[in-house]
Amino acid sequence: MTSIATSHWELVFWEHEGRVQAAVLGPEPRACPAPVPQDATFFGISFALGTSMPHVPIGRLVGGSAEIPDVTRRSVWLKGSSWHVPDDDNAEAFVRRMTREGIVDCDPVVPAVLGGTPPDVSERTLQRRFVAATGLTQGAIRQIHRAREAAVLIQDGVPAQDVVHRLG
Repeated sequence: MTSIATSHWELVFWEHEGRVQAAVLGPEPRACPAPVPQDATFFGISFALGTSMPHVPIGRLVGGSAEIPDVTRRSVWLKGSSWHVPDDDNAEAFVRRMTREGIVDCDPVVPAVLGGTPPDVSERTLQRRFVAATGLTQGAIRQIHRAREAAVLIQDGVPAQDVVHRLG
């Protein structure tokens, strides 16, 4: 499978041949091959831009992943505690608990910048905090979003010349 570029990170669980595994997948600045075992089933949680795991530097995950060891069908260890493996029914509660217990955090600078109202800090501080929280520069994130939007427009039949004009 080819994984498309994405600006956010994900927590992914999969089962293959009776074995459950989990990994934190970092942002992907470009499309790349993704190993997908035949007959595996996957479940993932995509986190909003600016959300990070403070104990796992996001910069080290850009274009890569970190496997979570000792996962079973029923439990996963995160930052020293046993957790039930999430599914469609409890994923939101799982994320709320991650937030409550400090496993994930959100730097308010990123949503502010993305919303068009950056805080009153120097440009250098803004850049540093943005990269620290997302693993990517603002320009890289804009480029990924434009490319994804362009792909959708082209699939919808919009002529390439119009896509270029619309998206700059």
